[in-house]
Amino acid sequence: MNDASPSVGATEAEAAESLSVAPEAGTDSQATARLTEPVAADDAEPVFTGEAPAGKTFWANLNSPFRLGLVATLGALAAVALGLAFWNLSTIIIYVVFALFAALGLDPVVRWFGRHNVSRPWAIVIVYTAFALVLTGILLLVVPTLIKQISAFINDLPQTVSNFQKSDLYSWLSSTFGSQVGDITNQVETFLTNPANLAKIGGGVVNFAVSVGTTISGLIIVLVLSLYFLAGLPNMKVAFNRFVAARNRKKAAAMTEQITDSIGAYLMGMVVLAFCNSIVAFLLHLFLGLPFPALMGVLAFLITLIPLIGSVLYWITATVIALFTGWLPALIFAIIYLIYMQLEAYVLTPKVMNKAISVPGALVVIGAMVGGTLLGLLGALVAIPVTASILLIIKQVFIPRQDAKL
Repeated sequence: MNDASPSVGATEAEAAESLSVAPEAGTDSQATARLTEPVAADDAEPVFTGEAPAGKTFWANLNSPFRLGLVATLGALAAVALGLAFWNLSTIIIYVVFALFAALGLDPVVRWFGRHNVSRPWAIVIVYTAFALVLTGILLLVVPTLIKQISAFINDLPQTVSNFQKSDLYSWLSSTFGSQVGDITNQVETFLTNPANLAKIGGGVVNFAVSVGTTISGLIIVLVLSLYFLAGLPNMKVAFNRFVAARNRKKAAAMTEQITDSIGAYLMGMVVLAFCNSIVAFLLHLFLGLPFPALMGVLAFLITLIPLIGSVLYWITATVIALFTGWLPALIFAIIYLIYMQLEAYVLTPKVMNKAISVPGALVVIGAMVGGTLLGLLGALVAIPVTASILLIIKQVFIPRQDAKL
């Protein structure tokens, strides 16, 4: 008689195994595969083996090429759409970044008022009122003078070129390089005195007016955004630290404070040093009788904002321009400004930048070039604090983790 019940003396597990290899289960290989599978009770959860299901692997998706191609195409289109959106919003992103760095630059002044028992809202009002008054005064003093000096430069250019042709420097250049010096000088004079060429340089009257309007509106947007950022900077720091795990939040908060303090100190220091450069340049041009002192002072402020090489660039540019007046004033200017550059490098910069993060010189040059290529003067200005922040994160986060590994 055939009995389907378990054999005498068999355990329940053995009985379950005998049932799992019943003839209706298929071939011997299938039965062997079933024997190797983990057996779980009816109410137990499935055993996790660490492998993805067969239908979820990449190789399984190759069996449905349409679905794989559709997903890949949609991903590429999404990436292109994000890139186009970023490109179209690049101006707004620049405004936001500029406003954020302006807020970080003004934050040390606001906190200085806070340490003297002035509430943060009133400190912000005082800072922005003083900033508006200084900016208005500079515009009222400099802009009319700049307009007059630019007009005088264009009108006096033929006489300036004529005086240059009578100088000893022109004689030396002509004797050394031949008649090509005179041809180049005449071509430069003809190009600069032609109103059509000046319009081309400015992009036309209409485009120039549009550029001026865009610049003014951009400055207003940056000022308004920086005001909001400065008012909400403490809350922004707290919200940013909430994204970090609770066990690392204290360290993240300390690093955030150190980064923002160093960025603010660096930006304020750069503005102070550039202002000192502009004052020195203006006074040298004024006392040496060099042309366009106000224009050269503004030019000194803008150029010396470029980290590390700004002062050298202005020294070379101003010296070359001073040669049109005479070799002696140009020589005196070059010597005095070179002495000031040494004073700035060894006396002023250590005192002004004492709270900023130090960055190796090679990284300063690389960061300035990368930032200047991407965002112009703004990029060159903000590249150094960004580089310093990255170095701080590497030193305090990445390197300790690597040192902890055995």
